[in-house]
Amino acid sequence: MQDALRNPCNRALLERLPELDLPDAWLVGGCLFQTVWNLLDGCSPDTGIRDYDIFYFDPKDLSDHSEQAVNRRAQALFSGLGVQLDVRNQARVHTWYPAYFGRPCPRLQNACEGVDRFLVGSTSVGLRREAGHIQVYAPYGLDDMYRGILSPNPRVDHGPLYDHKVRDYQARWNWLRRPEPMPLAAASQDL
Repeated sequence: MQDALRNPCNRALLERLPELDLPDAWLVGGCLFQTVWNLLDGCSPDTGIRDYDIFYFDPKDLSDHSEQAVNRRAQALFSGLGVQLDVRNQARVHTWYPAYFGRPCPRLQNACEGVDRFLVGSTSVGLRREAGHIQVYAPYGLDDMYRGILSPNPRVDHGPLYDHKVRDYQARWNWLRRPEPMPLAAASQDL
């Protein structure tokens, strides 16, 4: 995922993220895979990136008020970058998810479980700096992301939302594609 670090905003966020002192904090999602797609498309690494997402996990305070306070701190810390930040406590996802998506969500146990639930599996990626090294979390691997295959997440079935995301991504990077359909199983044989 060295390619994601070619985006100067990603580098700056990873370098200074520890200053927020958030438990289990990760830079996740679009700012990472979209940087890779921009580079593969021959564009500037930060072209069209709408926001930069940070996940953390704090089970001690599940309030919206606390999460908003963290967002304000992050906006102040990274104000010089001129980017839209979205900082979310993954410990509280189950408190708002049913009202927003119309279906339940299990209590997550760490920030990476939030990455596990991205609608497009090939975009499920997170980075963090740990002991001076960049740690990559990619539960479905990175191959499909680099090949431009917009595979559905096998753990989260949100068909219409997945379709919406795929159309949005393909409108911006027209070379992206859905996975090839699985061939039908061979005709069953008589037993």
